[in-house]
Amino acid sequence: MSDLLYAPAGARDAVVVGDITGPAEIHGVHGTTGITWWKCLASGADLRGDWEAVEWAAVPAGGVSGEHRHTRTEEIYFILSGSGEMYLNGVGRPVGPGSLVLTGLGTVHGLRNTGPGDLAWLVIEMRSPRFAAALAAGGPASAAGHRSPAKPLTPPKETAVRARIHDLRAERSVDPSGVFTGPLRTVAIETVPASGTTGLASEGCEHMVFVLSGTGWVDTGAGTAELRPGTAVTLPLGTRARVGADRGTELELFHAELAVPAGGPGR
Repeated sequence: MSDLLYAPAGARDAVVVGDITGPAEIHGVHGTTGITWWKCLASGADLRGDWEAVEWAAVPAGGVSGEHRHTRTEEIYFILSGSGEMYLNGVGRPVGPGSLVLTGLGTVHGLRNTGPGDLAWLVIEMRSPRFAAALAAGGPASAAGHRSPAKPLTPPKETAVRARIHDLRAERSVDPSGVFTGPLRTVAIETVPASGTTGLASEGCEHMVFVLSGTGWVDTGAGTAELRPGTAVTLPLGTRARVGADRGTELELFHAELAVPAGGPGR
C-alpha cells in the first residue's frame, strides 16, 4: 500500500486511505533528543471538520517525545504497542496498549518509552473552537497548536484537570466532552465479525478508523482497498464507505468521530 491512497486524481473530499509503511525519521521532536518515526495518515487539508492531523508515531527503547504545552489544539494519544510513561502536567503515569490519553487546552504532556521494544501510538490533533474561529476569520494564529519548553512547564491551576487517561480496551467507548471543548464526539474500539460488513456515513460528522487487528477491505464507492493492521481510513464530510472483514478473521478497529456543524468552515 502506498503513502496516501484513495483519492482519485482531481477529486476533492475523497475518502483517504493511508498506512504506516515508510515513516519519516525525525530528530528532536518537541525539543527532546533522539529519533521519532512519524507518518501523517490524514491532514486537516483533506477534511471539512476541525482536524489538525491524524498521525502515527513511534520511538525506540529509551526514546522520548518531549514535553510541550497545548495552547490552541486538543489531542489524543492512543497507545498501539509497547510500554511507556505519560507525563501530564509533570506527573508520570504508566501507559500501554489500549491506553487513551486525552490532552486538553493548557495541558503539558510528554511520553517516554520505558519498555525493551518500540513504543507506537496514534495521534489525533483537533483545533479548539476558539482557534478554528480565528483561522476562519483570518486572524493571527499559528498553525501549530503547541509549543515545546526548554524545561517542564507548570500549568495554571485551572488547567490541571484538562487531561485524562482511559483504558479504551476495557471501556470500549469514551466521550471526551468532559475534557475537550470540541469537536471530537466519541472514540471507540469496534469489531466487524468474520465475513461481516459495516457502513460509515459522514453526515454531520467525519470518521477515522484505524485497523488494530485482522484483515479485510474498504469500498469507498470509487474503488476498493485492502485493510490490514496499520491501515487508516478517513471519511470527509458527505462521503460513505463500507468496511468488511475477510473470511475467518475478525476486524478490530479504532474509531474516532468528529462533529462538523452545519454551516461550518467548509475548507
